[in-house]
Amino acid sequence: MTSSDSAAASQAEISAEIAAISREYDARPGSGEGATETAPRLDYPPYRSSILRHPTKAPRQVDPEGVELWAPVFGELDVDPLESDLTVQHRGEPVGERMVVTGRVTDGEGRPVRRQLVEIWQANAGGRYIHQRDQHPAALDPNFTGMGRCLTDDDGRYRFTTIKPGPYPWRNHHNAWRPAHIHFSVFGREFTQRLVTQMYFPGDPLFALDPIYQSIVDPAARDRLVATYDHDVTTHEWATGYRWDIVLSGSHRTVFEEDEQ
Repeated sequence: MTSSDSAAASQAEISAEIAAISREYDARPGSGEGATETAPRLDYPPYRSSILRHPTKAPRQVDPEGVELWAPVFGELDVDPLESDLTVQHRGEPVGERMVVTGRVTDGEGRPVRRQLVEIWQANAGGRYIHQRDQHPAALDPNFTGMGRCLTDDDGRYRFTTIKPGPYPWRNHHNAWRPAHIHFSVFGREFTQRLVTQMYFPGDPLFALDPIYQSIVDPAARDRLVATYDHDVTTHEWATGYRWDIVLSGSHRTVFEEDEQ
């Protein structure tokens, strides 16, 4: 068996393991045909740390006024327009494919959510975050921090200029790599309304091997996390363009990490 045959066999084994566990979960009462499961699963064995990434105790009531004392306070004057361009935050040009990501934040009826704070953070083109716990042996880019934010406009639209992130290893299982993705945060009007999710790129070969992506077992819900290449957003000799909408409610709601809770 050649090395390429061995790699293909290993990928097939991981995909088969994830599919087998999904089928086992689908056999539970209330699952399967006729049931719609759009939220990520809490304890999903292929995603080994999932048991540590959601609450294990009943929620506690808190004084809402007390919580709001710790809420973010921002307005249009607090968010500089340049914060939405992650490629101009340093003196030099970052390495990688420059791209524009844009879309609308709407409610379940398609109405725009205006003046909404949208934040993103991501790995660089080599698949590495600027974080002390990220020791992936890929180069840090001194001209790319990987964080940005903006406010939606009157049509609920956001827009970021950034660099396409690379995939990276994450030690969940042997030869585990995460698909390229960008983390999105939508803040609402107070801290307790914050929602966090991930946006992926079309055609990524790592989708079938990624337990985090596969923990959302409804294919339609998974697909809503994948951006669409948009040639009208693409700029001549400057940047490729992707479009991705965020829907806060309704049957076409974007899957958020909060859904695990």
